[in-house]
Amino acid sequence: MPIATRVAAWMPTDAFLLGEQHDAPEHHRIEQETVQAFVASGQLAALALEMAEDGASTASLPVSATEAQVRAALGWQEKGWPWADYGPAIMVAVRAGRPVLGANLPRLHMKDAMADVSLDVQLNGKALAQQQEAVRTGHCDLLPASQLVPMTRIQIARDRSMAQVVVKARQPGKTVLLITGNGHALRTLGVPQHMPTDVKVVSVQMLASDSAPVRAGPGYDAIWQTAALPEKDYCATLRK
Repeated sequence: MPIATRVAAWMPTDAFLLGEQHDAPEHHRIEQETVQAFVASGQLAALALEMAEDGASTASLPVSATEAQVRAALGWQEKGWPWADYGPAIMVAVRAGRPVLGANLPRLHMKDAMADVSLDVQLNGKALAQQQEAVRTGHCDLLPASQLVPMTRIQIARDRSMAQVVVKARQPGKTVLLITGNGHALRTLGVPQHMPTDVKVVSVQMLASDSAPVRAGPGYDAIWQTAALPEKDYCATLRK
């Protein structure tokens, strides 16, 4: 099914969260097609990104801005986020005159987030425990026990930051598109948990898997499956 058709099926919505597996090339192609679909329908309020920090924006750039100018405006970190993966989707929004916004928690605020006990009550007890478990497994059981709570606070602060950017950018009758990792798009733990109740949110997981079609559960409104990737031991890389 064409991406534009998939997107249209969920309209209207204030926010559309598109969760990716960061190293899946097909997910980046879908992201570009999704931005194109929103632009073509005239519904894109803004493109928000986990891959850039809150406060970074292309809003002051002309539609003719160069890629170098766009990267500079977004404070782009090539090491963590290859521009070749994300640039095509970003430039579609820029060329259409739609703002591209950094949404992630600024690195300068991470130390404060680690010590912010108020973040411990942003999720209910069950969800907080699940988030802590996700942080633990996501770090391949290599985190010292003393770091589990502070690192969970950073994850929650990131989700809250992205939610705040999306809410601030919304416009009546249009949609803010957030491109982020699947964990942040998770309805039960991630960005949607920090949205006001009057904001309509659609959350999509892109899943690289050759298994039988996976049905969406409480975590996502839809799952878009793509071809499986070669097996990779991410923990082995982290241990090194």
